[in-house]
Amino acid sequence: MVSGSPYLQVSFFFLFVVSSFAGDPYVFYDWTVSYITASPLGDKQQVIGINGQFPGPILNVTTNWNVVVNVKNDLDEPLLFTWNGIQHRKNSWQDGVSGTNCPIPAGWNWTYEFQVKDQIGSFFYFPSLNFQRAAGGYGGIIINNRAVIPLPFGMPDGDITIFISDWYTKSHKGLRKDVENGVDLGVPDGILINGYGPYRYDPTLVKNGIVYQIINVEPGKTYRFRVHNVGISTSLNFRIQNHNLLLVETEGSYTVQQNYSNMDIHVGQSYSFLVTMDQNASTDYYIVASPRLVNSSDWSKVNGVAILHYSNSQGPASGPLPSLNDYDAYFSMNQARSIRWNVSAGAARPNPQGSFKYGDITVTDVYVILNRPVELVDGKQRTTLNGISYLPPSTPLKLAQQFKIPGVYKLDFPNKLMNRPPKLDTSVINGTFKGFMEIIFQNNDTTVQSYHLDGYAFFVVGMDFGVWTENSRSTYNKWDGVARSTTQVFPGAWTAILVSLDNAGIWNLRAQNLDSWYLGQETYVSVVNPEVDQSEVPLPENSIYCGILSSLQ
Repeated sequence: MVSGSPYLQVSFFFLFVVSSFAGDPYVFYDWTVSYITASPLGDKQQVIGINGQFPGPILNVTTNWNVVVNVKNDLDEPLLFTWNGIQHRKNSWQDGVSGTNCPIPAGWNWTYEFQVKDQIGSFFYFPSLNFQRAAGGYGGIIINNRAVIPLPFGMPDGDITIFISDWYTKSHKGLRKDVENGVDLGVPDGILINGYGPYRYDPTLVKNGIVYQIINVEPGKTYRFRVHNVGISTSLNFRIQNHNLLLVETEGSYTVQQNYSNMDIHVGQSYSFLVTMDQNASTDYYIVASPRLVNSSDWSKVNGVAILHYSNSQGPASGPLPSLNDYDAYFSMNQARSIRWNVSAGAARPNPQGSFKYGDITVTDVYVILNRPVELVDGKQRTTLNGISYLPPSTPLKLAQQFKIPGVYKLDFPNKLMNRPPKLDTSVINGTFKGFMEIIFQNNDTTVQSYHLDGYAFFVVGMDFGVWTENSRSTYNKWDGVARSTTQVFPGAWTAILVSLDNAGIWNLRAQNLDSWYLGQETYVSVVNPEVDQSEVPLPENSIYCGILSSLQ
């Protein structure tokens, strides 16, 4: 039998923790990022590994710890890591996107240092430049509760991280060239689970010799599964044959605990489930990640399949995969609406989450952000938000702001689609410090898009099909909408979020779908504290300089 070892790993290599009585502990990691050879779908190809691992190591830390990651870039192109869902309080210097940091050149190393302040939950990191996530380089982040903050559920018997992703055998460089030239990515070559291809559930669809993932479990035990969609652009449905998924957390918020037989997980999203091993183990069980909200029969042939293996299992999994209606946007939207915030649970701080009554706060700014399919802008295939395709300047916005360099960006991102031709521009949202912003994402494309805001968790308060109007606010959930950092927007539909702009910095607002993001579907939110704040983290001593500031290097 060909199999992969279970991904129950915490990275103890290249790691040590320093604790002090006075402050919060420091945890140190050393990473070398390089191309390695792997065979996720049976044929050798180049992937991005960290310390020779694909996927990369898990950062396993606790609320308020300080994380120090020294990154050696052994790729042949510049590199940045971003920490999906980590808020970097008052410290966008560590955010690792083109608007906050100069890239780490090939052959260089650079050290990230950030605190996971007042956060708990399940997140992941990935390389943010040049379509590199399509080649790997991603890994998990676990932020544990401090000992004084109880979990809102019993301590699980084990903790299992699962990465699900669409996968192409073409290199990330080839994929980004296709996207630049207007070539559709098309059906992926496979769906990976923890970097492994599918179990051979159907010999007509899965060739022999593919290494697949086995998750070993004990009967009667309950495990926490942290599931991340780290893929390129495919929404995936996650399910475990004959087992319920008890949802307990998503992207740093404890949820109302509800059982699901399956869960749609969109690009860039993370969920935690408790799964109890309550079956008779007459056979192994399928763990499945399959494409969602696609309407071509070609997609049904592409499934990620791993194996759940009880220690007393009496035989291999066989027969058809647990079924699913392939294209049901209404089911998917109703499932998304059913996810609620657990307002009675303590999170990183002792106060109940519901003590922050977001429904009672006056909105100060409203942005209706509309996306469209790929279109020609200045003769190139581009994507837009409100008719603007983001043009990354050679000097990061955060450095331009720090050194008061004029002309690098404009604080004029429109709050709705303007009646003018689409254009390339470095246009940024001018956020009001401690303001309360309402953002409505209107998806005029034909595919699901997901959007992410760095630096914050926002409240998902509404979604529906059709065009958002002011009357749509009457449908908002003003009490227990879940707080998270990535939300899906269904095709021909809208999603509304509310966010309290209490974290000073310049923060990336982006499409998580790599093709949309790469072609210009992003902007930044500038949030400036008008008063001098001594606790705001200053320019790091190890800053890399580029663009207009190259002479400072």
